[in-house]
Amino acid sequence: MRHILLTGSGPNLSHQRGLTMVELLVALTISLMIALAAVAALVVARQGFNAVDASSQIRDNGRFAADLIQRLGVQTGYQDLAYAATPAGSNVAGVPANPDPNVTGFNNALIHGTDPLNASTPRSAAVEGYGSDILILRYQAGETFPGSNKPDKAMIDCAGNPSSKIPVDRYDRMVSIIHVAMSQGEPSLMCSFSATGAAPFTTQPIVQGVENFQVLYGTDGVTAGVAPPTNPASAAALSDSVPDRFLRADQLTVTGDAVGTNANWRRVRSLRIGMVLRGPANSAQEKVAQTLYPLGAAKSSAAGTPGSAMSATGDPGSIFTPALDGRLRQVVTFTVHLRNDQGLE
Repeated sequence: MRHILLTGSGPNLSHQRGLTMVELLVALTISLMIALAAVAALVVARQGFNAVDASSQIRDNGRFAADLIQRLGVQTGYQDLAYAATPAGSNVAGVPANPDPNVTGFNNALIHGTDPLNASTPRSAAVEGYGSDILILRYQAGETFPGSNKPDKAMIDCAGNPSSKIPVDRYDRMVSIIHVAMSQGEPSLMCSFSATGAAPFTTQPIVQGVENFQVLYGTDGVTAGVAPPTNPASAAALSDSVPDRFLRADQLTVTGDAVGTNANWRRVRSLRIGMVLRGPANSAQEKVAQTLYPLGAAKSSAAGTPGSAMSATGDPGSIFTPALDGRLRQVVTFTVHLRNDQGLE
C-alpha cells in the first residue's frame, strides 16, 4: 500500500490573520466620518424642510390678511340704500354736529382699553410690535330689501361675522379695528369689532406672527396738520377724488380742531398697508442681519435709498430691523383704493 504524505504548503490550509490595531482605527474613523456626514445632511435637509414649511405658512397668512383688509376697505363708507339715496339733511333726527369719519387711525399705538375709537396708548420701544399702527374702519349693514327689517348679511366685520341688524340712522355703522397685540406669546394681527359701533368691543386674533403693521393714508388736498378750507368753492378746487400724497395718522390731526381733523380724514381716498410676518424661531436657514421696509422698498427721487419713497425715520416701524433670532420673515405690501365716498353726503 502506498502512503501519501500531506504537507501544509497547499493554498487551502493557509491560516487567516486578524486586523491590526491600526486597521481597526482607520475603519472606525472612516465609519465615524460617514455617520457625521449623514447626520449633517439630515440636519440641513430638516432645516430646509422647516424653512419651506414656514415660508408657505407665512405666505398663506399674508394672503389671508391682505384679502381681509382689502374687503374691509371696499366696505368702508358704505351706506344702506335708504340713506345713500337721500341727502344728509333729510335725516335730521340724531345727526351729530361732527360725525366720526369712516376711516381713522393712530400711529405707533396700542389699542385703548375703554375708548378705542377716540384714544390710544403710545407704544414704547420695549413693547413687542413697536411702530405698529391702528386702523379703524366704519360701514353700514344693508337691508335685504326696503321694509324687510332684515340684514342681507353681505357686510362682515374684521372677524368675519356678518351684519346682524339693519342701521337705524345714517350714522349707525359697524366698526372694525385692526391692530397688533400679543396672543399666545406671539405678536398677532388683531381684530376688535362692534356691531353697534360703540363699546363694548370684542377682540380676537386674526393672524399670528405679525410683528409690524404700518398704515399710510392716501389723501386728496390735505396738508399735514392743517385743516382744509371751509369755503365750498376752495375745497372743491383742492379735491379731485384722487390721492395726491400719503400721510400718517398723526399728520391728519389738526391740534385743537376736531372739525378740521375729521374733515382731513374724510379726504382719505386710499390705504397703503405694510406688514412684516415672521415664522417660528430658527425657521430660517441662517441668521443674518436684515433691514425691512414694510411700506415698500421703492426709492424716492430725492433720497434714492431703499425704502425712502414711503418710509421715514420719524415713522417708527416703517424701517424695521428685526432681532437676530433665526426667524424667517416676509414683507407684505399693498394698496387699497376706497370704493365709497368718505365725505358728508
